[in-house]
Amino acid sequence: MTDYHFSIYQVFGDSKAKLKGNTAAVVELDLPISSGLMQNIARDFNQPATSFIWKDKEKWSVRWYAPDGEIGLCGHGSLAAVAYLADRQNLEEPSLNYPGGQIRGKSINPNYCSISMDAISTQNHSEPEKALRDGLGIKIKAHYKTDNKNLVVVENEDSVKNMSPNFQILKMCSDFGFVVTAPGSQTDFVSRTLVPHVQQLEDPATGSSHAILAPYWSKILNKTKMAGLQMSKRGGKFICQLNNSRVILQGEQKILVRGKLYI
Repeated sequence: MTDYHFSIYQVFGDSKAKLKGNTAAVVELDLPISSGLMQNIARDFNQPATSFIWKDKEKWSVRWYAPDGEIGLCGHGSLAAVAYLADRQNLEEPSLNYPGGQIRGKSINPNYCSISMDAISTQNHSEPEKALRDGLGIKIKAHYKTDNKNLVVVENEDSVKNMSPNFQILKMCSDFGFVVTAPGSQTDFVSRTLVPHVQQLEDPATGSSHAILAPYWSKILNKTKMAGLQMSKRGGKFICQLNNSRVILQGEQKILVRGKLYI
């Protein structure tokens, strides 16, 4: 029997504003385990993301799993992993290698961490599918493809907040997911992340979406440091900074559970 340390974190929340952010489990491995076993563990944890981390030749590697599949890029799971390494390994600036690149972390204080990830650029403006227009049920001002989720720009904050997506219709869309965004009234921008092809349907607080949002709104607002509010039911808060081709995301983190996993 092998035992692994794990923790569950709440990240990208805001305790003062009563925003709960997103939760993620972090499991520290001695050596990488099979994809099937990672998937089974993530299914049992039933968190939006479970981050599996292990040390390989003095460098940390990470893979992320949702209960129903592997995640190619997970920002909130990365922030949780950075918080875990600060807590368990006393690392102030850990880096996490994943198949698509590297995420650099930083522990700011016991309640805040940051991650730096590659910015995700929008491609040329494209016409939205009919299923997207019908599934969102609100006016779309602009629609852009990206290498991650597509960016959907709408008129105002109320449109984002009051949107009632029809996920049965959105499942007819060929794209994986959508980041719906508008200018914010109290923050620089607001957003919601819809992923109709997976179990979760809407993600509470999404780091990878803000790797799209930060460069987009930086051009629109002519700012390199911005505040973003994700208007999910739980709510998420992001401090975003664009640094050349990297996006730095800072957020609150709170540990919920520590324990050992026996396999």
